[in-house]
Amino acid sequence: MANRLPPLNPLRAFEATARRGSVTAAARELNVTHGAVSHQVRALEQHLGVTLFERVGRRLKLSGQGTTLLPVISTAFEEIAAATAGISRPATEGDLSISCVPAVLSYWLLPRLEQFTELFPDVRLRLIASGDSAEIYDSRTDVSILYGDGSWTDCWVKFWTDLQLFPVISPTLLNTRPLRTVRDIGNHVLLHADEGREWQAWLSAVDALDLMRTRHHFMSDARLAIEAAVRGQGIAIGDSMTASAMLARGDLIVPFDRSVPAMNGFYVACRTEAPSAPIVRVFIDWLFDALEDADARTEPQSRAQAAVRRRAERASRDAMPD
Repeated sequence: MANRLPPLNPLRAFEATARRGSVTAAARELNVTHGAVSHQVRALEQHLGVTLFERVGRRLKLSGQGTTLLPVISTAFEEIAAATAGISRPATEGDLSISCVPAVLSYWLLPRLEQFTELFPDVRLRLIASGDSAEIYDSRTDVSILYGDGSWTDCWVKFWTDLQLFPVISPTLLNTRPLRTVRDIGNHVLLHADEGREWQAWLSAVDALDLMRTRHHFMSDARLAIEAAVRGQGIAIGDSMTASAMLARGDLIVPFDRSVPAMNGFYVACRTEAPSAPIVRVFIDWLFDALEDADARTEPQSRAQAAVRRRAERASRDAMPD
């Protein structure tokens, strides 16, 4: 049986490339070079005597043979990962208290909790919607997910992810009050999750800072601003992490193909001694693994760019004479 199996590394390179949709993304996931992944995929094709990918423009597309092979390989890897995780993870049970920025808790963490629960069914979670760094030092809180510069002292802190910022609007509002150019923002209400810095940064990047003189609503956190945008109350600043699900569902649209980096990022923090507890360690490890699997930092912007291009193409066709 073993002699009939293809080599493992080429199988991993093929599976990652097919799942990610590009050699570059697969190389980043596997922590190897672009050339190494390409070489491994070619080696697998030579071993099998088939072509697994076809290049369509700048994109890779699975061939018929690749389409047949992928689900079998993916299932095998998932089963191996599940089995080894069950063997190697420490026994964990009990209560775990998580403090998290409200928008991340609602739009990113809650939709993924089932994954954690399946891995650790004996862990009971207590979730706190808070962006207050004081939670780090509260003995009742085990782990905090915070937005900031990571400069908190006398605690354990690890950078989690950065963000790209961009305007988001409901499709209903966009249809009734179009955004053909950046200048049309002046006809809308700006929804803020801070005192105005994020909108200032984006408008400055598109040379339209004077539009800060339009109407405004200020919210205490990003979750409220996003909810107001979904309900058509104005335009909010979304980010590449928390807005992804709503972009995928079509609840929100990115009207302009331009983003700016956020001033701060998300960090995972806790009391200095907390990571030594297995129950805390497994949650932190899962948190980083889940983020990597979601690939949330780039996906929303790709969808946004595609949507902008489609609208531009439709506008161009509509403008052509019959």
